Amino acid sequence: MLALIQRVSSAEVKVDGKLIAEIDQGILALIGIEKGDSKADARRLCERLLGYRIFSDNEDKMNLSLKRINGGLLLVPQFTLAADTQKGTRPSFSSAEDPDLSKMLFEYFCQYCSEQYPKVTTGLFGADMKVSLCNQGPVTFMLKVSNQ
Repeated sequence: MLALIQRVSSAEVKVDGKLIAEIDQGILALIGIEKGDSKADARRLCERLLGYRIFSDNEDKMNLSLKRINGGLLLVPQFTLAADTQKGTRPSFSSAEDPDLSKMLFEYFCQYCSEQYPKVTTGLFGADMKVSLCNQGPVTFMLKVSNQ
């Protein structure tokens, strides 16, 4: 599983012009699911998201986690993260998981994250979403977990 995470001062998701999710300070995580990803990968990615130290402490060092600052976590399904971009000028999605399996794993991931942390909100799988954010820093990291 892949997560492109961004430290934000705010972020929101709209579908058909309606606000469906928003957070103030926290992490916007774009989530990609590759073939072979599992529930164990989802649980490990959740642990990493909640514990990853990307927020500044009193000395302006990245020493604080999302849990430590009590920030929001906005999870957005992002099919294109699983693209193979190694060759040519058009992405290949051969490494992306089947849409039905991806949806089930994304929903499991969101549920698991919500059980571990109270400030989780999500985008809508398969929808044409409009995602707005204010990246604080900017700070952006790619996290990848895999049991393979």
